[in-house]
Amino acid sequence: MTDAHAEKYLPVLEFAERQVAALTERSPDFFPIYTVGGRWHHAGELWTDWTGGFLAGMMWQFFRRTGSPAWRARAEHYSKLLEHRQHDRHVHDLGFIFLNTYRPWYQATGEKHLHEVLIQAGRTLAMRFKEKGQYLCSFIGPQSLFIDIMMNVPIIYYAANETGDPELRRLADAHCATTRDRIVRPNGSTAHEGLFNTETGEFLGESTHQGLSADSNWARGLAWSMYGYSQVYALTGDRQWLDVAERNADFWLTHLPKDHVPYWDFAADLSQPLPWGPQKDTSAGAIAASALLDLERQTTDVDRAVIYRQTALAMLDALVTPEYLGSGTPGWEGILKHGVYHTKKNLGVDEAVMWGEYFFVEALTKVVHAQAAKAAS
Repeated sequence: MTDAHAEKYLPVLEFAERQVAALTERSPDFFPIYTVGGRWHHAGELWTDWTGGFLAGMMWQFFRRTGSPAWRARAEHYSKLLEHRQHDRHVHDLGFIFLNTYRPWYQATGEKHLHEVLIQAGRTLAMRFKEKGQYLCSFIGPQSLFIDIMMNVPIIYYAANETGDPELRRLADAHCATTRDRIVRPNGSTAHEGLFNTETGEFLGESTHQGLSADSNWARGLAWSMYGYSQVYALTGDRQWLDVAERNADFWLTHLPKDHVPYWDFAADLSQPLPWGPQKDTSAGAIAASALLDLERQTTDVDRAVIYRQTALAMLDALVTPEYLGSGTPGWEGILKHGVYHTKKNLGVDEAVMWGEYFFVEALTKVVHAQAAKAAS
């Protein structure tokens, strides 16, 4: 099964390389977020600048698979353009920006400066911690905790592991516990946002910016949680975080549509017109597929491991079909189609989105790389 999947995914990764190379040739040093009409350049709102690490990260993924000096040179150049953001206190996304870029760069070279940038990015993100409430606040404000931050807190754990700083570990553990206890629900679904009283730290309730409603099940948020807790477990070995990721996975597996591509919100009313009804989100599917491939290796339950892998491959098999892959759509500049950024703001709805591109490439690369390693052993 794995041989056939790796063979199927290789031409898709080659298509992805061509799309990213074409983007860098058309628009050098440009970091897009989402397409409009399939085009990366447009005048649409950013909402927040958080996706630069995905473009450069894809370049590192291409280098990982091919060993190409050209991709390494591009990856280093585009990563370097992001270096100043190690001190950026305006976003909660420093994990997205640096774990996909400076970590593979450091792993490839061992250069001390790259290591220092990663640690500084972790320390900068840690400055968002609120003692009253015990969470890292989102870019929205000090009262706001986003489920997305679970994808970024790993850079604080990374810095803690590398420096031995117990304070960094304390803050990261506290954030993960608060997120689990406040916006990860008992059934494994997640809220997008939790709101707190900044004076007392009292939890005020669930909210959302990108989901259907405060109490709905925004698909990308669930994927962020599943992947984030899996990464935290990888960095800490603390079983409680794997338990959360598996709870998220249980909800995902039992609510995924039969075609294996999620709707933008699991609570979407499919009788309503687009985008509030049956709008797919390929980016959520790509994130979850990559997470499930990791969980397959992490879980101690053999039956779960089989289901995680089967579901991840089924989702990727769906995403490489003409319905979702951009290769058969003339003029399409992205890799995937039918992604979603922000439904309520009508930003990047039914378009290519940069995080969807990255996690799709990452998941495909995991399958191909694992098969290559198996063949070489």
